[in-house]
Amino acid sequence: MSKATLLDGRMKQYAYRETSELYHDLSTTPDGLSSELVDAMRETYGKNQIAGRKTDTLFYRLRRAFINPFTLILFVLALVSLITDVFLASNFTRNITTFVIICTMILISGTIRLLQELRAKTAADRLNQLVHASVTVKRGGVLTEIPAEELVVGDLVLLSAGDRIPADLRLIQTTDLFVSQAAITGESAILEKNSERRSYDDQESLTQLSNLAFMATTVISGKGTGIVLAVGNEALYGNFVVPDTDGGSSFQRGANSIAWVMIRFMAVLVPVVFLVSGLTKGNWLESFVFALSVAVGLTPEMLPMVITTCLAKGSLAMSKKQTIIKNINAMQGFGSMDVLCMDKTGTLTNESILLEYYMDVLGNESEKTLELAFLNSSCHSGVRNPIDNAILACKTMPGKEAQFAQLQTRFQKADEIPFDYTRKYVSTLVTDEEGNCRLILKGDIGQVVSRCRFIEYQGRTLPIEESGMESVASVVDEMLDDGMKVIAVAQKELGCRRALAPEDETNLVLVGYLAFFDAPKKTAKQSIAALNRLRVTPKILTGDQAQIAVSICRRVGIDSSNLMTGAQMNALTVQQFRVAVEKTNVFAELTPEQKVRILSALHENGHTVGFLGDGINDIPALGEADVGISVDTAVDAAKDIADVVLLQKDLNILEQGILEGRKTFTNMLKYIKITASSNFGNILSIVCASAVLPFLPITAIQILLLNLLYDVLCIVLPWDNVDEEETLAPREWTGKTLGRFMLSFGPISSIFDLLTFLFLYFVLCPGLCGGIIYTQLTDPAMQLRYIALFQTGWFLESMWSQVLILHLLRTKKIAFVQSRASVPVFLITMLGVAAFTCLTFTKTAGLLGLTHLPLWYFAYLLLTVVCYMLLTTVAKRIYQRHYQELI
Repeated sequence: MSKATLLDGRMKQYAYRETSELYHDLSTTPDGLSSELVDAMRETYGKNQIAGRKTDTLFYRLRRAFINPFTLILFVLALVSLITDVFLASNFTRNITTFVIICTMILISGTIRLLQELRAKTAADRLNQLVHASVTVKRGGVLTEIPAEELVVGDLVLLSAGDRIPADLRLIQTTDLFVSQAAITGESAILEKNSERRSYDDQESLTQLSNLAFMATTVISGKGTGIVLAVGNEALYGNFVVPDTDGGSSFQRGANSIAWVMIRFMAVLVPVVFLVSGLTKGNWLESFVFALSVAVGLTPEMLPMVITTCLAKGSLAMSKKQTIIKNINAMQGFGSMDVLCMDKTGTLTNESILLEYYMDVLGNESEKTLELAFLNSSCHSGVRNPIDNAILACKTMPGKEAQFAQLQTRFQKADEIPFDYTRKYVSTLVTDEEGNCRLILKGDIGQVVSRCRFIEYQGRTLPIEESGMESVASVVDEMLDDGMKVIAVAQKELGCRRALAPEDETNLVLVGYLAFFDAPKKTAKQSIAALNRLRVTPKILTGDQAQIAVSICRRVGIDSSNLMTGAQMNALTVQQFRVAVEKTNVFAELTPEQKVRILSALHENGHTVGFLGDGINDIPALGEADVGISVDTAVDAAKDIADVVLLQKDLNILEQGILEGRKTFTNMLKYIKITASSNFGNILSIVCASAVLPFLPITAIQILLLNLLYDVLCIVLPWDNVDEEETLAPREWTGKTLGRFMLSFGPISSIFDLLTFLFLYFVLCPGLCGGIIYTQLTDPAMQLRYIALFQTGWFLESMWSQVLILHLLRTKKIAFVQSRASVPVFLITMLGVAAFTCLTFTKTAGLLGLTHLPLWYFAYLLLTVVCYMLLTTVAKRIYQRHYQELI
């Protein structure tokens, strides 16, 4: 049975049935399940765990670790090598070395990545255990707190404001229950839920049924009791919790771009090598094997391993800085990010705010305004926000304790309509001792005043003049400009009523205003300056009033000269908005959907975008961002979808993440660009040499060994120093400039390769083989010695130049003088050159077709490498002057 059929079956059938039928079918009672039935229900319907979520399964992590564009290229080459070197080769020439080496590289790279991902998952799971709320259930007539994972079908669950609903429920009792279903629908609208049986005549979708509540949705206000109908994978959340967007991430797009550059170069060079070698040597099978080795030689075999090691090292460094990297690809996102979108509350400002003023409509102190606001905050059952907390704190004011206690005694709550992000206000209905009902409404100034027809001043009720909003502005604008948060309070007498409806929220009497001070964090200005220095544009996306956002941004150094509200956004066409989003850094009075629209427009304009959010209303934007960032105190659904979880909501930590990401990014690019250009130069040299030499300038196994030795040394690159200049601007993760870099620096090495070929063929080899060149030799043994000397000479020249040029091209500055590699990189590369040079003097060299060379050759080698480095330095300066970048 499909998931949709199961949900529509069990869930919908109980939406249309009486509570008594649920008790009978699920073997439960109004007192809950008996202890004997709990295990039986768990056995029948399963555990309340989302074990099948794709991003949490071992299979998913294995796939992400081992399957990517780079490893796929290597895997194809390994398969071709297996066929040509093993299955089609004779017993004498059969050699599985190439296949084993490539597979070992893939295995090591994938294992490093998998271990890092599992380590990050363990940290995230530990964090979830710390913050995961327990649930209240009734079992055997006794209320008890249990972990959500222990719920079973048939349990009676009690819900209250702020709870994350732990399973799919059929509601059997509610009191002003309002729920946000953003976690499963992405919609921010707040829905009212009830326990009434639905009619079969109602043609509603599953999520619209008002007597059903779903796992991962959040109770905004009110209370309720429900019977568990589905748990774990059977719940709706188990199927729709987080979309897999890995394939479309900025990291994946960049990786594909780089892989295609490699494939294009191979598509051109490999056939050329095959034809040239086949036509000149006459052995087409040997030429095919050699062309294959060229393809392997062109590919940086350690690319997956170096990239993975860089990302893993960056993730490990961030874990020591109060940050959990759930997806190590996010380290690249940190390095590429050039726009950071965030809310101001808790990021630029403190989580808590202080009530500064309570005023009537003309700005005079008003006890009545404070009392009405206090009743509204104390009576509504929604999640307490900083404003409510600041209002309720008034009851602790010296001399005010008795006043507010008496107020709570005189008035009782009758009903409410909770706050949501569209209405931007909350309404409560209270009754006094005589049974008279009063509607109290507080919230956004514009939204509240638009529903008022009267004002109250000194006990009199007067009609609002046509210039009502101008009068309001004259009172509150100065406070808004000072960065205060101001809300309006209104009321309406409703006689004897027991329930509220939206149509009651009209023709209200405006009573006054409350002003709160939302002070910027002490570190906010410094953090914004750091982001600007790193060329990351901070953009504020807030639901607050425009004046407040402007004031706060002005204090912390964010350019707010161009501000846009949600209403202004809606008036623009798509093309107009794409232009406007570039010039605007402060967006105010937004809905969650408008936040997503902003991120989408920035993506379309070519930006890599990070988003910092922690609420239910931030979930759609977190999914849209290249780097979704949340905090450990965020709602669970927000942490689920985020790539990065901060253990402190502090922009200074983000600054460190960006710097670490850019270091990671730069070290990855060093390996990719330098290795690819060196390999290209080598292959270009081979093509030229193969066309004129009577033998191969290097064997297939020697090409693979040369690349392997170089790549083994490069595995230390993640620990290299990065020049400060390289971290001051975001970098694009793409293959756009890779081909240009290869064509600029690769041929330089070919120049010295060709000079070395001439020196070896006409000077060194004849000098050690009787004074004659290869074509004049008749002794087969002497011919083999001639070839071995030639191939060894070029093997050493290629290795020395590749390793030393790594030091030259790793920095824009003068290598070894203005910028030095880290100690590990310097020692490993220098020791590697010495060790692999000594290899040619051992018996092992003979097995690889190499031999020892006279010491005087190393004088030539040193001179060649110095000249190569000098010419490359000149080329580097020209390249930087032309393109304003190097790596």
